[in-house]
Amino acid sequence: MKTKGFLLASALTMTVISTAPAMAARDYISIVGSSTVYPFATVVAEQFGKTSGFKTPKIESTGSGGGFKLFCGGVGVEYPDITNASRAIKSSEIEKCAANGVKDIVEVKIGYDGIVLANSKKSAPLKLTRKDIFLALAKDVPDPKNPGKLIPNPYKTWKEVNPELPDTKIEVLGPPPTSGTRDAFVELAMEGGAKKFDFIAAMKKADKKAYKKVCHTVREDGAYVEAGENDNLIVQKLQANPVSVGIFGYSFLDQNSDVIQGSFVESEAPTFENIAEGKYPVSRPLFFYVKKAHVDVIPGIKGYLAEFTAEKAWGNEGYLADKGMIPMPDAERKEYAANVKNLKAIGM
Repeated sequence: MKTKGFLLASALTMTVISTAPAMAARDYISIVGSSTVYPFATVVAEQFGKTSGFKTPKIESTGSGGGFKLFCGGVGVEYPDITNASRAIKSSEIEKCAANGVKDIVEVKIGYDGIVLANSKKSAPLKLTRKDIFLALAKDVPDPKNPGKLIPNPYKTWKEVNPELPDTKIEVLGPPPTSGTRDAFVELAMEGGAKKFDFIAAMKKADKKAYKKVCHTVREDGAYVEAGENDNLIVQKLQANPVSVGIFGYSFLDQNSDVIQGSFVESEAPTFENIAEGKYPVSRPLFFYVKKAHVDVIPGIKGYLAEFTAEKAWGNEGYLADKGMIPMPDAERKEYAANVKNLKAIGM
């Protein structure tokens, strides 16, 4: 039930700023955000619920962008306590949070993940470069007849992009703009490929806005299909259509490796080892963010943070690694565990 007219004036008290009668604080942790982090957070929440005596946190998969929008909406029981993210929070989102009274935010990096391009095992695995990915999926690409000029993407098949690729239709199922996976994919894979063209790379200094538009804008002619925040649905569609390709986090490939396979990128397979060692080029860190003002008001937040940052969860042999999350190096885990224990806010 939404409580109106309340503001968390400190981490310890709820101040009534209307004439309505006081209402009890929410008795469960509310979490929103990334579909990639969702399965990891869910496992931690279930473990926490079983062992802590607190209610199991409620988690909603909204995408990273959608999660930040909800999280930054304000302070109080009607707003989420934690948001999961498959990218770091943007300065504009920190500013929006501050404008709505959310001023102390604790950033928790939890590990790493690879972004995979996967297809059905009924087909051969693709062997792609980032240049191939850019040419297949960008809205505008270099004109093969007039280098240095951009034209609307003319490529219909993978073979047209690169003669060494199969003569199958380009049909890619991927995340929507609200997804952190989409943000990371266009930055790491598409921009990484666009920079292979000297005239596009030169745009970064000359006109950064135009450069970003070229690198990050996905084609809208049906070759790329926004498949929502449900990565399991993408897996099902790949099984139904062996020529299609799906984009999602490594953990979904790991959990469905009996029916789908990851594409090679720059000759590297999206394996746990390659991502952990930094060899696989399309990988990114994963996070969640905590509203410090809620920690001593909403029951169980400190316990949930302790569970997530325990070695049995996020360590090299932890249960999150079993689910496909790539653990951080020991020193990095130690640093973030200390930040969580001290509730160190961003910028502090």
